[in-house]
Amino acid sequence: MTMPTPLRVPTAPASNPPLPQRILVVENSRTHARLIGEAIEQKLSLPVVYASTLGEARATLEKHPDWFMVVTSLVLADGSHDEVVEFFLSRHLPTVVVSGVYDDSLREQVLRRQVVDYVLKNTPGSIDYLVWLVQRLERNRRIAALIVDDSRSARQHAAALLSMYGFRVVEAADGEAGLAMLDANPDIRLAIVDQEMPGMKGHEFTRRLRARHARDHLAIIGISGTSDGSLVPRFLKSGANDFLHKPFSREEFFCRVSQNIDQLELIGTLQDLATRDFLTGLPNRRHFLAECHALLPNTLGRQQSVTSAIIDIDHFKHINDTYGHEAGDVALKAVAQTIARHAGTQDLIARFGGEEFCALVPYLGENEAMEYFESLRSAIEALEVDIGSHKLRMTVSIGVFRTRFPGQTLNHLLSEADRRLYLAKAGGRNRVVSSG
Repeated sequence: MTMPTPLRVPTAPASNPPLPQRILVVENSRTHARLIGEAIEQKLSLPVVYASTLGEARATLEKHPDWFMVVTSLVLADGSHDEVVEFFLSRHLPTVVVSGVYDDSLREQVLRRQVVDYVLKNTPGSIDYLVWLVQRLERNRRIAALIVDDSRSARQHAAALLSMYGFRVVEAADGEAGLAMLDANPDIRLAIVDQEMPGMKGHEFTRRLRARHARDHLAIIGISGTSDGSLVPRFLKSGANDFLHKPFSREEFFCRVSQNIDQLELIGTLQDLATRDFLTGLPNRRHFLAECHALLPNTLGRQQSVTSAIIDIDHFKHINDTYGHEAGDVALKAVAQTIARHAGTQDLIARFGGEEFCALVPYLGENEAMEYFESLRSAIEALEVDIGSHKLRMTVSIGVFRTRFPGQTLNHLLSEADRRLYLAKAGGRNRVVSSG
Protein backbone atom coordinates (compact mmCIF):
# COMPACT_ATOMS: atom_id res chain seq x y z
CA MET A 1 0.00 0.00 0.00
CA THR A 2 1.43 3.38 -1.04
CA MET A 3 2.03 5.71 1.89
CA PRO A 4 1.68 9.39 0.91
CA THR A 5 3.98 12.03 2.27
CA PRO A 6 2.79 13.38 5.66
CA LEU A 7 1.55 16.95 5.68
CA ARG A 8 4.25 19.43 6.54
CA VAL A 9 3.25 21.26 9.67
CA PRO A 10 5.35 23.50 11.93
CA THR A 11 7.68 21.51 14.14
CA ALA A 12 6.62 21.29 17.77
CA PRO A 13 8.87 23.08 20.28
CA ALA A 14 11.76 20.98 21.53
CA SER A 15 10.34 21.12 25.07
CA ASN A 16 7.25 19.13 24.06
CA PRO A 17 7.49 15.41 24.92
CA PRO A 18 7.51 12.97 21.99
CA LEU A 19 4.14 11.62 20.95
CA PRO A 20 3.26 8.10 22.18
CA GLN A 21 3.90 5.45 19.52
CA ARG A 22 3.18 2.06 21.13
CA ILE A 23 0.16 0.09 19.84
CA LEU A 24 -1.59 -2.71 21.74
CA VAL A 25 -3.18 -5.50 19.68
CA VAL A 26 -5.62 -7.57 21.78
CA GLU A 27 -6.76 -10.73 20.01
CA ASN A 28 -7.44 -14.30 21.10
CA SER A 29 -6.14 -15.60 17.75
CA ARG A 30 -2.36 -15.33 17.79
CA THR A 31 -2.24 -15.80 14.02
CA HIS A 32 -4.55 -12.89 13.30
CA ALA A 33 -2.87 -10.73 15.94
CA ARG A 34 0.49 -11.30 14.24
CA LEU A 35 -0.96 -10.48 10.82
CA ILE A 36 -2.18 -7.13 12.13
CA GLY A 37 0.91 -6.34 14.19
CA GLU A 38 3.50 -7.29 11.59
CA ALA A 39 1.72 -5.27 8.89
CA ILE A 40 1.76 -2.20 11.17
CA GLU A 41 5.40 -2.66 12.13
CA GLN A 42 6.59 -3.27 8.57
CA LYS A 43 4.64 -0.50 6.85
CA LEU A 44 4.54 2.15 9.58
CA SER A 45 7.55 1.28 11.78
CA LEU A 46 5.44 1.63 14.93
CA PRO A 47 6.05 -0.71 17.90
CA VAL A 48 3.32 -3.31 18.52
CA VAL A 49 2.67 -5.28 21.73
CA TYR A 50 0.26 -8.24 21.97
CA ALA A 51 -2.25 -9.50 24.52
CA SER A 52 -4.91 -12.21 24.29
CA THR A 53 -7.08 -11.35 27.32
CA LEU A 54 -8.12 -8.29 29.31
CA GLY A 55 -5.92 -9.52 32.16
CA GLU A 56 -2.87 -9.59 29.89
CA ALA A 57 -3.85 -6.22 28.46
CA ARG A 58 -4.05 -4.69 31.96
CA ALA A 59 -0.60 -6.00 32.91
CA THR A 60 0.88 -4.88 29.59
CA LEU A 61 -0.56 -1.36 29.81
CA GLU A 62 0.94 -0.93 33.26
CA LYS A 63 4.45 -1.73 32.00
CA HIS A 64 4.74 1.26 29.64
CA PRO A 65 3.43 4.85 29.73
CA ASP A 66 3.65 5.61 25.99
CA TRP A 67 0.51 4.00 24.55
CA PHE A 68 -0.86 5.49 21.35
CA MET A 69 -3.89 3.29 20.61
CA VAL A 70 -5.52 -0.14 20.88
CA VAL A 71 -6.77 -2.56 18.22
CA THR A 72 -8.97 -5.09 20.01
CA SER A 73 -11.22 -8.02 19.30
CA LEU A 74 -14.61 -8.09 21.00
CA VAL A 75 -14.35 -11.84 21.75
CA LEU A 76 -12.03 -12.34 24.73
CA ALA A 77 -12.07 -15.08 27.37
CA ASP A 78 -12.43 -12.74 30.34
CA GLY A 79 -14.78 -10.01 29.15
CA SER A 80 -18.09 -9.33 27.40
CA HIS A 81 -18.40 -6.95 24.45
CA ASP A 82 -19.32 -4.05 26.71
CA GLU A 83 -16.55 -4.84 29.20
CA VAL A 84 -13.90 -4.95 26.46
CA VAL A 85 -14.92 -1.57 25.06
CA GLU A 86 -15.29 0.06 28.48
CA PHE A 87 -11.92 -1.28 29.64
CA PHE A 88 -10.00 0.65 26.99
CA LEU A 89 -12.20 3.74 26.72
CA SER A 90 -11.96 4.27 30.48
CA ARG A 91 -8.21 4.52 29.99
CA HIS A 92 -8.70 7.22 27.34
CA LEU A 93 -7.05 5.15 24.63
CA PRO A 94 -8.15 5.54 20.98
CA THR A 95 -9.78 2.17 20.34
CA VAL A 96 -10.46 0.31 17.10
CA VAL A 97 -12.75 -2.71 17.42
CA VAL A 98 -12.21 -5.75 15.20
CA SER A 99 -15.02 -8.29 14.84
CA GLY A 100 -15.23 -11.61 13.04
CA VAL A 101 -19.00 -11.45 12.48
CA TYR A 102 -21.07 -8.71 10.88
CA ASP A 103 -23.98 -7.91 13.17
CA ASP A 104 -25.93 -4.69 12.58
CA SER A 105 -27.16 -4.36 16.15
CA LEU A 106 -23.70 -5.06 17.62
CA ARG A 107 -22.08 -2.62 15.23
CA GLU A 108 -24.55 0.13 16.12
CA GLN A 109 -24.13 -0.63 19.82
CA VAL A 110 -20.33 -0.35 19.59
CA LEU A 111 -20.36 2.79 17.44
CA ARG A 112 -22.56 4.55 19.98
CA ARG A 113 -19.49 4.50 22.20
CA GLN A 114 -16.42 6.64 21.53
CA VAL A 115 -14.57 3.97 19.58
CA VAL A 116 -12.69 5.12 16.49
CA ASP A 117 -14.00 2.44 14.12
CA TYR A 118 -15.60 -1.01 13.82
CA VAL A 119 -13.71 -3.25 11.36
CA LEU A 120 -14.68 -6.69 10.08
CA LYS A 121 -11.87 -9.17 10.61
CA ASN A 122 -11.87 -11.48 7.61
CA THR A 123 -13.00 -9.26 4.74
CA PRO A 124 -10.64 -8.68 1.78
CA GLY A 125 -8.39 -5.73 2.47
CA SER A 126 -9.17 -5.55 6.20
CA ILE A 127 -5.48 -5.65 7.18
CA ASP A 128 -4.62 -2.91 4.69
CA TYR A 129 -7.53 -0.84 5.98
CA LEU A 130 -6.33 -1.24 9.58
CA VAL A 131 -2.82 -0.16 8.57
CA TRP A 132 -4.23 2.90 6.80
CA LEU A 133 -6.43 3.68 9.81
CA VAL A 134 -3.51 3.50 12.26
CA GLN A 135 -1.39 5.66 9.96
CA ARG A 136 -4.18 8.21 9.57
CA LEU A 137 -4.70 8.49 13.34
CA GLU A 138 -0.97 8.74 13.96
CA ARG A 139 -0.55 11.58 11.46
CA ASN A 140 -3.69 13.41 12.54
CA ARG A 141 -2.03 14.21 15.87
CA ARG A 142 0.20 16.74 14.04
CA ILE A 143 -2.69 18.45 12.26
CA ALA A 144 -5.08 21.12 13.52
CA ALA A 145 -8.68 21.37 12.31
CA LEU A 146 -10.90 24.46 12.40
CA ILE A 147 -14.68 24.30 12.95
CA VAL A 148 -16.64 27.44 12.00
CA ASP A 149 -20.28 27.23 13.11
CA ASP A 150 -22.48 29.62 15.08
CA SER A 151 -24.24 26.70 16.81
CA ARG A 152 -22.36 25.75 19.96
CA SER A 153 -23.85 22.26 20.07
CA ALA A 154 -22.95 21.62 16.41
CA ARG A 155 -19.38 22.82 17.05
CA GLN A 156 -19.06 20.58 20.09
CA HIS A 157 -20.35 17.56 18.16
CA ALA A 158 -17.90 18.06 15.27
CA ALA A 159 -15.07 18.87 17.70
CA ALA A 160 -15.69 15.64 19.64
CA LEU A 161 -15.51 13.62 16.42
CA LEU A 162 -12.33 15.31 15.20
CA SER A 163 -10.68 14.94 18.61
CA MET A 164 -11.55 11.23 18.59
CA TYR A 165 -9.67 10.95 15.30
CA GLY A 166 -6.61 12.64 16.80
CA PHE A 167 -6.87 16.20 15.45
CA ARG A 168 -6.17 19.27 17.54
CA VAL A 169 -9.41 21.24 17.24
CA VAL A 170 -9.87 25.02 17.03
CA GLU A 171 -13.38 26.53 17.10
CA ALA A 172 -14.90 29.77 15.84
CA ALA A 173 -18.50 31.03 16.03
CA ASP A 174 -18.41 33.19 12.88
CA GLY A 175 -16.38 33.94 9.77
CA GLU A 176 -14.31 36.83 11.14
CA ALA A 177 -13.28 34.76 14.15
CA GLY A 178 -12.49 31.86 11.81
CA LEU A 179 -10.12 33.99 9.71
CA ALA A 180 -8.39 35.17 12.90
CA MET A 181 -8.00 31.56 14.05
CA LEU A 182 -6.36 30.64 10.73
CA ASP A 183 -3.83 33.45 11.17
CA ALA A 184 -3.07 32.39 14.74
CA ASN A 185 -2.75 28.65 13.99
CA PRO A 186 -0.54 27.96 10.94
CA ASP A 187 -0.83 24.18 11.45
CA ILE A 188 -4.55 24.19 10.52
CA ARG A 189 -4.98 21.98 7.45
CA LEU A 190 -8.73 21.32 7.59
CA ALA A 191 -11.72 23.64 7.94
CA ILE A 192 -15.31 22.49 8.57
CA VAL A 193 -17.56 25.41 7.59
CA ASP A 194 -21.30 25.80 8.23
CA GLN A 195 -23.38 27.82 5.77
CA GLU A 196 -25.81 29.65 8.05
CA MET A 197 -23.76 32.08 10.17
CA PRO A 198 -24.31 35.71 11.19
CA GLY A 199 -22.36 38.36 9.32
CA MET A 200 -20.71 36.10 6.75
CA LYS A 201 -22.27 33.08 5.10
CA GLY A 202 -20.25 29.87 4.87
CA HIS A 203 -19.69 30.03 1.12
CA GLU A 204 -18.43 33.62 1.39
CA PHE A 205 -16.10 32.64 4.23
CA THR A 206 -14.86 29.77 2.03
CA ARG A 207 -14.18 32.18 -0.85
CA ARG A 208 -12.14 34.48 1.38
CA LEU A 209 -10.35 31.54 2.95
CA ARG A 210 -9.42 30.05 -0.42
CA ALA A 211 -8.01 33.39 -1.58
CA ARG A 212 -5.51 33.16 1.30
CA HIS A 213 -4.80 29.40 1.38
CA ALA A 214 -4.26 27.21 -1.69
CA ARG A 215 -5.75 23.75 -2.15
CA ASP A 216 -2.40 22.09 -1.46
CA HIS A 217 -2.33 23.74 1.99
CA LEU A 218 -5.90 23.61 3.31
CA ALA A 219 -8.93 21.33 2.78
CA ILE A 220 -12.36 22.93 3.25
CA ILE A 221 -15.58 20.95 3.83
CA GLY A 222 -18.87 22.83 3.74
CA ILE A 223 -21.82 21.64 5.84
CA SER A 224 -25.48 22.62 6.02
CA GLY A 225 -28.85 21.28 7.06
CA THR A 226 -30.77 23.13 4.32
CA SER A 227 -32.17 21.41 1.23
CA ASP A 228 -31.17 24.21 -1.17
CA GLY A 229 -29.91 22.38 -4.26
CA SER A 230 -27.73 25.32 -5.33
CA LEU A 231 -25.74 25.36 -2.09
CA VAL A 232 -23.38 22.48 -2.94
CA PRO A 233 -22.13 23.98 -6.24
CA ARG A 234 -21.96 27.40 -4.57
CA PHE A 235 -19.60 26.01 -1.92
CA LEU A 236 -17.53 24.05 -4.43
CA LYS A 237 -17.21 27.02 -6.81
CA SER A 238 -16.14 29.17 -3.87
CA GLY A 239 -13.21 26.82 -3.25
CA ALA A 240 -14.51 24.05 -0.99
CA ASN A 241 -13.12 20.54 -1.47
CA ASP A 242 -16.25 18.74 -0.30
CA PHE A 243 -19.71 19.13 1.20
CA LEU A 244 -21.70 17.29 3.87
CA HIS A 245 -25.44 17.44 4.48
CA LYS A 246 -26.63 17.56 8.10
CA PRO A 247 -27.34 15.27 9.82
CA PHE A 248 -24.39 13.11 8.82
CA SER A 249 -23.31 9.79 10.26
CA ARG A 250 -20.07 9.50 12.19
CA GLU A 251 -18.63 7.08 9.65
CA GLU A 252 -19.46 9.34 6.71
CA PHE A 253 -17.88 12.29 8.52
CA PHE A 254 -14.68 10.33 9.21
CA CYS A 255 -14.49 9.03 5.64
CA ARG A 256 -14.93 12.49 4.11
CA VAL A 257 -12.43 14.12 6.47
CA SER A 258 -9.84 11.37 5.95
CA GLN A 259 -10.31 11.37 2.19
CA ASN A 260 -9.60 15.11 2.02
CA ILE A 261 -6.56 14.92 4.30
CA ASP A 262 -5.25 11.97 2.26
CA GLN A 263 -5.69 14.11 -0.86
CA LEU A 264 -3.57 16.89 0.66
CA GLU A 265 -0.85 14.36 1.40
CA LEU A 266 -0.98 12.96 -2.15
CA ILE A 267 -0.56 16.47 -3.52
CA GLY A 268 2.44 16.86 -1.21
CA THR A 269 3.88 13.60 -2.56
CA LEU A 270 3.56 14.80 -6.15
CA GLN A 271 5.16 18.13 -5.23
CA ASP A 272 8.03 16.30 -3.57
CA LEU A 273 8.58 14.14 -6.65
CA ALA A 274 8.75 17.25 -8.80
CA THR A 275 10.87 19.46 -6.54
CA ARG A 276 12.98 17.27 -4.23
CA ASP A 277 16.04 15.12 -4.71
CA PHE A 278 14.97 11.53 -4.10
CA LEU A 279 18.08 10.58 -2.09
CA THR A 280 18.83 13.53 0.17
CA GLY A 281 15.41 15.18 0.46
CA LEU A 282 16.90 18.56 -0.45
CA PRO A 283 15.32 20.65 -3.22
CA ASN A 284 16.48 19.47 -6.63
CA ARG A 285 18.35 21.47 -9.29
CA ARG A 286 15.21 22.39 -11.23
CA HIS A 287 13.38 23.73 -8.17
CA PHE A 288 16.49 25.60 -6.99
CA LEU A 289 16.91 27.37 -10.33
CA ALA A 290 13.24 28.39 -10.42
CA GLU A 291 13.37 29.77 -6.86
CA CYS A 292 16.61 31.64 -7.55
CA HIS A 293 15.23 33.27 -10.70
CA ALA A 294 12.36 34.59 -8.56
CA LEU A 295 14.60 35.83 -5.73
CA LEU A 296 17.44 37.49 -7.67
CA PRO A 297 15.71 40.44 -9.42
CA ASN A 298 13.91 41.50 -6.24
CA THR A 299 17.01 41.31 -4.04
CA LEU A 300 19.61 42.73 -6.41
CA GLY A 301 17.11 45.33 -7.62
CA ARG A 302 17.22 46.83 -4.12
CA GLN A 303 21.05 46.58 -4.19
CA GLN A 304 20.98 43.98 -1.45
CA SER A 305 23.74 41.39 -1.51
CA VAL A 306 23.34 37.82 -2.75
CA THR A 307 25.95 35.13 -2.12
CA SER A 308 26.15 32.05 -4.32
CA ALA A 309 28.12 28.95 -3.37
CA ILE A 310 28.90 25.53 -4.76
CA ILE A 311 29.86 22.82 -2.26
CA ASP A 312 31.66 19.68 -3.40
CA ILE A 313 32.56 16.62 -1.31
CA ASP A 314 36.31 16.00 -1.55
CA HIS A 315 37.49 12.66 -2.98
CA PHE A 316 33.94 11.34 -3.21
CA LYS A 317 34.94 8.75 -5.81
CA HIS A 318 37.40 7.34 -3.28
CA ILE A 319 34.52 6.88 -0.78
CA ASN A 320 32.49 4.95 -3.36
CA ASP A 321 35.46 2.87 -4.50
CA THR A 322 36.62 2.03 -0.96
CA TYR A 323 33.36 1.53 0.93
CA GLY A 324 30.77 1.03 -1.83
CA HIS A 325 27.99 3.14 -3.29
CA GLU A 326 25.73 2.50 -0.31
CA ALA A 327 28.28 4.23 1.91
CA GLY A 328 28.45 7.03 -0.65
CA ASP A 329 24.69 7.49 -0.35
CA VAL A 330 24.98 7.66 3.45
CA ALA A 331 27.70 10.30 3.08
CA LEU A 332 25.55 12.38 0.71
CA LYS A 333 22.62 12.26 3.14
CA ALA A 334 24.82 13.31 6.07
CA VAL A 335 26.22 16.30 4.15
CA ALA A 336 22.73 17.25 2.94
CA GLN A 337 21.35 17.19 6.50
CA THR A 338 24.22 19.37 7.71
CA ILE A 339 23.60 21.91 4.94
CA ALA A 340 19.86 21.91 5.70
CA ARG A 341 20.48 22.50 9.43
CA HIS A 342 22.91 25.31 8.63
CA ALA A 343 20.59 27.14 6.22
CA GLY A 344 18.40 30.03 7.32
CA THR A 345 14.75 30.45 6.43
CA GLN A 346 15.51 32.74 3.46
CA ASP A 347 18.41 30.66 2.11
CA LEU A 348 17.96 28.54 -1.01
CA ILE A 349 19.81 25.23 -1.05
CA ALA A 350 19.79 22.16 -3.30
CA ARG A 351 21.59 19.06 -4.38
CA PHE A 352 22.93 20.13 -7.77
CA GLY A 353 23.97 16.67 -8.91
CA GLY A 354 26.45 13.94 -7.98
CA GLU A 355 28.42 15.06 -4.93
CA GLU A 356 27.72 18.76 -5.57
CA PHE A 357 25.40 21.02 -3.59
CA CYS A 358 24.62 24.69 -4.09
CA ALA A 359 23.30 27.60 -2.06
CA LEU A 360 22.04 31.11 -2.66
CA VAL A 361 22.06 33.24 0.51
CA PRO A 362 20.74 36.83 0.58
CA TYR A 363 21.76 39.77 2.79
CA LEU A 364 25.23 38.64 3.93
CA GLY A 365 28.06 41.13 4.33
CA GLU A 366 31.46 40.21 2.90
CA ASN A 367 32.88 38.95 6.19
CA GLU A 368 29.57 37.32 7.11
CA ALA A 369 29.55 35.35 3.86
CA MET A 370 33.01 33.95 4.54
CA GLU A 371 32.11 33.11 8.13
CA TYR A 372 28.83 31.47 7.04
CA PHE A 373 30.48 29.02 4.65
CA GLU A 374 33.58 28.49 6.78
CA SER A 375 31.25 27.44 9.61
CA LEU A 376 29.49 25.02 7.23
CA ARG A 377 32.80 23.57 6.06
CA SER A 378 33.87 23.06 9.66
CA ALA A 379 30.57 21.37 10.58
CA ILE A 380 30.94 18.87 7.72
CA GLU A 381 34.56 18.17 8.62
CA ALA A 382 33.43 17.33 12.17
CA LEU A 383 30.94 14.68 11.00
CA GLU A 384 31.50 11.03 11.90
CA VAL A 385 29.22 8.93 9.71
CA ASP A 386 28.51 5.31 10.65
CA ILE A 387 28.98 2.94 7.70
CA GLY A 388 28.87 -0.49 9.27
CA SER A 389 32.06 -1.13 11.20
CA HIS A 390 33.70 2.14 10.13
CA LYS A 391 33.34 5.82 10.98
CA LEU A 392 33.54 7.85 7.81
CA ARG A 393 35.12 11.31 7.92
CA MET A 394 34.97 13.68 4.98
CA THR A 395 35.65 17.25 3.92
CA VAL A 396 34.22 19.65 1.38
CA SER A 397 35.56 22.41 -0.83
CA ILE A 398 33.38 25.50 -1.27
CA GLY A 399 33.48 28.20 -3.92
CA VAL A 400 31.73 31.43 -2.91
CA PHE A 401 30.79 34.50 -4.95
CA ARG A 402 29.05 37.55 -3.47
CA THR A 403 27.53 40.45 -5.39
CA ARG A 404 25.09 43.32 -4.93
CA PHE A 405 25.00 44.69 -8.50
CA PRO A 406 21.57 44.72 -10.23
CA GLY A 407 21.26 42.86 -13.51
CA GLN A 408 23.62 40.00 -12.69
CA THR A 409 22.26 36.69 -13.89
CA LEU A 410 22.02 33.45 -11.94
CA ASN A 411 24.24 31.81 -14.54
CA HIS A 412 26.94 34.39 -13.83
CA LEU A 413 26.69 33.89 -10.06
CA LEU A 414 26.95 30.13 -10.33
CA SER A 415 29.78 30.30 -12.87
CA GLU A 416 31.79 32.57 -10.56
CA ALA A 417 31.13 30.27 -7.59
CA ASP A 418 32.18 27.28 -9.69
CA ARG A 419 35.42 29.04 -10.70
CA ARG A 420 36.26 29.62 -7.04
CA LEU A 421 35.39 25.99 -6.26
CA TYR A 422 38.04 24.99 -8.82
CA LEU A 423 40.55 27.23 -6.99
CA ALA A 424 39.61 25.61 -3.64
CA LYS A 425 40.22 22.15 -5.13
CA ALA A 426 43.49 23.22 -6.73
CA GLY A 427 44.60 24.84 -3.46
CA GLY A 428 44.45 21.58 -1.51
CA ARG A 429 40.70 21.01 -0.85
CA ASN A 430 38.89 21.31 2.50
CA ARG A 431 38.71 25.08 2.19
CA VAL A 432 36.50 27.99 1.24
CA VAL A 433 37.56 30.32 -1.56
CA SER A 434 35.53 33.53 -1.73
CA SER A 435 35.35 36.55 -4.03
CA GLY A 436 37.32 38.50 -1.50
